[in-house]
Amino acid sequence: MEDVHLHLKNLGFTDLEAKCLHVLAVSGTQTGYEIAKQLSVSRSNVYSALQKLAEKGAVLTSHGEPTQYQSVPIEEIGERIEAELQASIRYVKAHMPKQDAHRSEYFSLEGDEKVTRRIRTELKKAKEEALCDLWPEEAKLLKEDLRLVPAQGVRLLVSTTGEVVLPDGVHQFPHGREVHWPERNGRKFTLLIDRKLAIIGTRGGDEPTLAMLTEHPAMVELLLNNFFRDVVIHELQQDMGAKLEDKYGKNFKKIIQKYTGVKEMDPQPAGVGKSLEGKPSEGKSAEGKRRKKK
Repeated sequence: MEDVHLHLKNLGFTDLEAKCLHVLAVSGTQTGYEIAKQLSVSRSNVYSALQKLAEKGAVLTSHGEPTQYQSVPIEEIGERIEAELQASIRYVKAHMPKQDAHRSEYFSLEGDEKVTRRIRTELKKAKEEALCDLWPEEAKLLKEDLRLVPAQGVRLLVSTTGEVVLPDGVHQFPHGREVHWPERNGRKFTLLIDRKLAIIGTRGGDEPTLAMLTEHPAMVELLLNNFFRDVVIHELQQDMGAKLEDKYGKNFKKIIQKYTGVKEMDPQPAGVGKSLEGKPSEGKSAEGKRRKKK
């Protein structure tokens, strides 16, 4: 019952108007007094609500005393509201001042529903290209939306981690990042729409779903370079996978360790106080040695 009231309110009825409509739908023809008694609301408020419902064409009133009220079939109410809403949308589209939609600032979204809805909207608006970097959970969530992108004549490239099967027409390639990565504050995802709009976010984990949208050139270029770097690595792995793994380790761990000094699964960076090559840096100890020589 509460859900029905909520959706009636979404259609433009007040809380009391929604309750009156519901009573009439359940009980049929009623007087204002009978409705007020069932709702435990003052008769003056009920009569006021019924008068507004009659003006909206949602209830019928009889002549004579006492006045009887009857709800118009909900199908008829829905058709009228839909027609009025569509007419209002057409008018606003035609007469609303056009504004510059360039989003060079950084805009944030929070909540799974808001973030997912925005991603779906932006994918539908893509005109030339969409580059997506997704985990299997997000790829499955957006599977139907991704399927429609190539049908729009848009080139779609999706980088994924783990096993996920995407629809035909989606150019998909696997990413080499490790499985334990999503444990770090949620699964990261990125989308780059028409090399213009960057969407970066996290989903899953203990924190709420978050996303950032921007058309800032620096962020757009960063995502573009990062995405195609992964494409190049993917192609190299396809051609020289065994040789690369023999020399650098799976997912090129040896290269990463060389420049960070971080060993696999180390909780804290092990390269503090070391140079890029992992050698001791010239800090206080080196300074002390120089003083001793003097």
